[in-house]
Amino acid sequence: MTFYRSLSSALATVLLGLTAFPVAAHELGAVQAKAVFERAGTCQVDLVVDEEHLARWQQPGGAAACPPIVGLSGERVRRFRGALCQLARGAEISFDGRIRSFRAQVLPPAADDPPGRVVLRLHGETPGGARAFAFNLRVPVGTYPLALATEGEDGSTWWWLEPGKTSAPFALNRAVVPPRRLEVVRRYLALGFLHIVPGGLDHILFVLGLFLLSRKVRPLLAQVTCFTLAHTLSLGLSAAGIVSLPPAIVEPAIALSIVYVAVENVLRRDLSRSRLALVFTFGLLHGLGFAGVLAELGLPRTQFFTALLSFNAGVETGQLAVLAGAFLVCTLPFGERPWYRQRIVVPASAAIAAIGLFWSVERVLSFSGLTS
Repeated sequence: MTFYRSLSSALATVLLGLTAFPVAAHELGAVQAKAVFERAGTCQVDLVVDEEHLARWQQPGGAAACPPIVGLSGERVRRFRGALCQLARGAEISFDGRIRSFRAQVLPPAADDPPGRVVLRLHGETPGGARAFAFNLRVPVGTYPLALATEGEDGSTWWWLEPGKTSAPFALNRAVVPPRRLEVVRRYLALGFLHIVPGGLDHILFVLGLFLLSRKVRPLLAQVTCFTLAHTLSLGLSAAGIVSLPPAIVEPAIALSIVYVAVENVLRRDLSRSRLALVFTFGLLHGLGFAGVLAELGLPRTQFFTALLSFNAGVETGQLAVLAGAFLVCTLPFGERPWYRQRIVVPASAAIAAIGLFWSVERVLSFSGLTS
């Protein structure tokens, strides 16, 4: 009984710690940049970042020598002053090799913006006769996407840039050369993997919930196959613009799917057809969650399917890594022990259910505007 309590406490502590552990600041897409060249001879560059990352970058004294930023005194962003000053200071916009000064402004939230999104807009003139544009972000934000678009024209070209390195010059008088296929595969494969490990704690807990139902391979394969088919289907349909659900529905529903799977692990010992049907349904929801990431980052118009398939392959690789780790830590050393279910499956599932319930309430309150 002492061992049972100790193991339960340890598992709960580890799982709860995972929810508080910050995602690495060097993950892909922590910041998204979009440059729009306007007909009036001006240019605007939007830096999109969420409050979670701003809070992580906030440093004492970070607001020293802050450039003028309109809207920085607003209550919503005042606490991130240092991080926003760092972003504004680190953004370098150049035409034909010469760095230009741009005005900075924190945009007020739009009605359809997800909670926590902050947009820092840099706006200025495109020099007459300029032939090339380049961008650099001297902030340790990790690899980030830059979208290039022209006002009044459909679509945009996406490139992935490294912080502290000036981009290649983009010609203003002709179509921007799209990135090579191999580069698209590499970037979106990494993005899909990092969205699971370490960035997708909710998806990790759901996959662990599937893993804990049974130590037998067949039930796990059946569930993972249903989950994979479902989220691949909904991801593709959503990315193509055929199916869409607002994050205010998708995100709490994903958290509740974690609760259901974990609770059923405690109540059931074997796989049922109803479980497979529900796993498929939950997979559709998780696919819409994955699609939300791509909606934020965009897909290269010229290599849409390459990027989509690469991202999905990265997600699958991340899920397989989670399952492999769970097998090595739990099933391989303890799977044949008579107390495996009582001392590992039940307490771990209970902890996962508690975390999922907490997330579901937190997300409902967040999307309702009841939390800051």
